[in-house]
Amino acid sequence: MNSTIPSPSIQNRTETAVRADDVTVAYGSRIIQQGLDFRIGKGDIFVIMGGSGCGKSSLLRVLMGLNPPAHGTVWYGEKDFWGASAAERDAIMRRTGVMFQSGALWTSRTLAENVALPLEYYTDLSPRDIRELASLKLALVGLAGFEDFYPSEISCGMKKRAGLARALALDPDVVYFDEPSAGLDPVSAARLDELILQLRDTLGMTVVVVTHELASIFAIASNSVFLDAKTKTMIAGGNPHDLLRHGPDDVVEFLTRGKGHGHGGDK
Repeated sequence: MNSTIPSPSIQNRTETAVRADDVTVAYGSRIIQQGLDFRIGKGDIFVIMGGSGCGKSSLLRVLMGLNPPAHGTVWYGEKDFWGASAAERDAIMRRTGVMFQSGALWTSRTLAENVALPLEYYTDLSPRDIRELASLKLALVGLAGFEDFYPSEISCGMKKRAGLARALALDPDVVYFDEPSAGLDPVSAARLDELILQLRDTLGMTVVVVTHELASIFAIASNSVFLDAKTKTMIAGGNPHDLLRHGPDDVVEFLTRGKGHGHGGDK
């Protein structure tokens, strides 16, 4: 496993980007997770982890502003997101970006046109300036020269990078990733991890990732929360390297694929 530790200067930042305060995630009367309390610091790469069906993606939707919590508060800095007005929530969401699992690109649009969509919708920039910015964002993710390619003409890994370029279009403070490595071979997944680290360090953004990929968890995470499907709450939080050594048994089992201490992130 890649045991790269994120930059200490980033890890030591104390300013909060997003905070969950006694959050319950539910669909109607069906509780998915409850009593969630955690803080995502500015500059963190924060991983939401846990077994299948524990509610990782459901929690992500609450943090992203797509679904309200059944109980509790989501804070963006000092702002109560769900207690804010619709206009205030919209302004906060414009400062966030999302990279969906499949890339979620419009197949009828070129990569540059896909990246341009948020710029066309939310800014008054000229078509020329929008094109230049779209090219810049594609270059940031290693896709310089692919502006006029269609999604059907590129690989799965390139589609994910193009989706990331679109997520970066409005220079967000927080970027959310839903299973970014899904469908990628190990080499492509490792390159995407390196890109996430590079962009975090270069742009100073906060990253929130849902993933079950151990290689990615140990390579990029500076902080995390572990959701337990049985108790329907978080049972641990912190740097995964620390959880591997000192975390609850269920968390260690997850982080070692059931092989116990001395495996996984220490390799």
